[in-house]
Amino acid sequence: MRPALADLLDLQPHPEGGWYRQTWASPETVALPDGRQRTTATLIHFLLPAGESSAWHRVASDEVWLAHTGSVVLELGGDGPVPDPGSKAMTLGLDLADGEVVQAVVPARVWQRTLPGEADALVSCLVSPGFDFSDFELATDGARAGLGDGSDEADEADEADEATESDDATDAEVVPRAPAGPEDAPVEPSEPINPA
Repeated sequence: MRPALADLLDLQPHPEGGWYRQTWASPETVALPDGRQRTTATLIHFLLPAGESSAWHRVASDEVWLAHTGSVVLELGGDGPVPDPGSKAMTLGLDLADGEVVQAVVPARVWQRTLPGEADALVSCLVSPGFDFSDFELATDGARAGLGDGSDEADEADEADEATESDDATDAEVVPRAPAGPEDAPVEPSEPINPA
């Protein structure tokens, strides 16, 4: 069922879960060390309806999450070949007195997912260098959204998945993606971030 806010914001289903629409892409492009061409940054609205989650995924660029309404638990899973649940989690939202943060940065190539919340959450995600689906990696099987979170529903889903998997499939098998390129160059703190 399409959420009302998805209609109002003209959002579409996202492969990782939730609803999204790109709202801006920088007109400037950058050549990355591995030869890929990307816009310098992109921005989306991302809606996560109550009770839904997003799957383990990662992108080849840094991603900044910005809270608008509701709250969402953002879990990071390290930068290994498969997600490492429980590495780090933060709650993105507007209730600062309760420890929520209004923005969070997910470094390039770090696994991330959201956990189900009690209310709808609307955030924006800024990716730089700009997002491209060829730089998107989605974990599959047992590392999908909501699985492995300790809930009865997750356990039942795991059992159902295991019943349908072939004997040679591995848990948290990863969909291949484009190479991410060399490590980011260090930032010189004395240099302006947005020179005029």
